[in-house]
Formats: sequence, structure tokens, C-alpha cells
Amino acid sequence: MEIIVSEDKNELGRIAGKAAAKSIREAIQKNGSANIILATGASQFATLEQLISEKDIDWSKVVMFHLDEYIDLPITSPASFRKYLTERFLDKVPALKAAYLIDGEKNVAEECERLAKLITAHPIDVALVGIGENAHLAFNDPPADFDTHKPYLVVELDRECRQQQFNEGWFNSLEDVPTKAISMSVNQILKSKHIICSVPDSRKAKAVKNSLEGAVSNIYPASILQTHPSCVFYLDKPAASLLSADTVAK
Repeated sequence: MEIIVSEDKNELGRIAGKAAAKSIREAIQKNGSANIILATGASQFATLEQLISEKDIDWSKVVMFHLDEYIDLPITSPASFRKYLTERFLDKVPALKAAYLIDGEKNVAEECERLAKLITAHPIDVALVGIGENAHLAFNDPPADFDTHKPYLVVELDRECRQQQFNEGWFNSLEDVPTKAISMSVNQILKSKHIICSVPDSRKAKAVKNSLEGAVSNIYPASILQTHPSCVFYLDKPAASLLSADTVAK
């Protein structure tokens, strides 16, 4: 586990985006293609902006998956993660080899099965993830399922998670935030060769502290990233504000 602290979220995004680009280039050079996972939400804005600005990535050799999507939320909704990734990433880079988006409007069991077969056939080279205010990883809210090896599962969203989505401006009211989603499982995320975890803002500081300084626990789902052999946390100073000097120095 490595921790990199930046002055602000824009610098964080530049550094994390460049690291993601480097891993993608290396995978293409080694394997002829790269399989990636992208996260969504406000924490990923600057990281994705940097990634799409990288000019020497052969996107025709990249296969993309993403972490989660609400159930029964239309793609036309401003809160749709399919819409987010289409507008903020897919429309801004040359055509990918493939992009497998989670469709929460379909039969959820069939969609989980479809995605499971696809991602099993595409071992992930680099995953971009974030941490929720409740320390969730993807939409695996506490207590997260650390045991399942299903690549995707249906999850219940807790109130703190839903409150975060409302506070970030994705929904008009808390009642509008769906209570269920399809999420990539914790163990599937951990199968990624490299994990880049971008976490800006002071509102994430408590979750960052609990995830990095406490014991690994499904009460703080992102704490499981401590066990990954190649995970780097990219924090801005507000997000890192509660960490001890010893932790930051690791």
C-alpha cells in the first residue's frame, strides 16, 4: 500500500490519471491489450480528465468495465453512471476495443451473469476506484460482503451512501435516490493487477482514516485495499487531514 498526498484535488487528478495511463500503456505493450475498471462520481472528475488528455494511448486496444449502477434508473437520468461514463469518458476518447456498461434496467440476475462471464474472460490490469463517505468500495456498503466471489451482485444502499449521492447533487431529493444497485464485488476488485484509489475532499477524511489506519473490517469496506499488493491511494490534503504522520510517511 502506498499513499500519495497532493496539494489539491486537481493535482491529485493529474498524478492519478498519469499513473493510470502508465499502467494502461504497460499492459498494452506486454499483452497487446489492456483491461480496465473505471469509477464514477465527483471524486473521479480530475482523474478522468487527465486520463483522457493522455495522447499516446491506443484506446482501440482497451476494454473497459465499471464498478456499479443503480437498479431501475434510466440512462437519461443525470445520476446514471452509464450516462456519466458515456459523456465524461467514452465520447472523449477514440473508440475502445469494448466498453461493458452495467445496465440496471435489465433483469438484474441476467445482467450480473452477463457481466460475470465478460469480466472473467478479461483479467483486469488497472482499476480506478474511490472511497465513499461511509468507506464503501464500489457500492459495497458496510457491512460489505468480503466472502462472495461472484463478480457482480445486487446490493442495498444504506442511508449514508444515499445521502452522499443527494448531497453531491445527483438527485433532487433523498427519496429519489434508489435503494438498490448492481455492484462489482469486493473480491472482483481485488483481482485487479493494479488499483488506483483517488479520494479528494475533507468529507472523505474520516473514511480515509478508518480505511487506512484501522484493522481490515467489512465495517470499513475500503480497508480491504490494505491487503492488495499494488494499491496506491491518491489523496488531497483535506482528505488526508486526519491521518497520522506515520501513516502518510509509509
